[in-house]
Amino acid sequence: IERGHTPQSIMQDEPVRFGKWKPENYDQKYRGSVTLADAFSSSLNTISAQLTMQTGPLSVASTARRMGIRSPLKANASLALGTSEVNLMELVSAYVPFANGGLRVRSYLIKRITTHRGKLLYQRSKPLPIEVVSGEALSMMNSMLRQVVDTGTGRAARLEQHIAGGKTGTSQNFRDALFVGHTAHLATGIWF
Repeated sequence: IERGHTPQSIMQDEPVRFGKWKPENYDQKYRGSVTLADAFSSSLNTISAQLTMQTGPLSVASTARRMGIRSPLKANASLALGTSEVNLMELVSAYVPFANGGLRVRSYLIKRITTHRGKLLYQRSKPLPIEVVSGEALSMMNSMLRQVVDTGTGRAARLEQHIAGGKTGTSQNFRDALFVGHTAHLATGIWF
């Protein structure tokens, strides 16, 4: 999105090869011309790999770091498909900017520690917010994340009372399945 694509940009879902690697869609079908939004909501791996190579794997890794990913990332064609290991807490933290107006957060487990009598022993200081996604890119990304939940692979995450967005993912042979999503008040991740 930051390199000029929009949700309406047309991509070709077709067999592609990058060196020895040939990405396939989870259903092993190809859809031809698709919008970026439709490719995103249908989790089309061929499109993700093509975009990674167009943008450059180092740029994709840099964007992930800007969003809050701290784990080592292998800058290769499969990076956007989740081939570098990232823990769930880190991944959810990287989605928080989509829920809070583009501001990065640093995840933590302990907010404060008190004695049983209420004496404060430790309180986490509130970091200064850092904008990591522009308003225009945020709007386009959120529209695509909502489409995933409304009509795509994340339909099971729809909420009647809230607008939600998110992204699904699976590992090879469906060993792992994930959903990371958000509303205006909450970001969460589920891993099976």
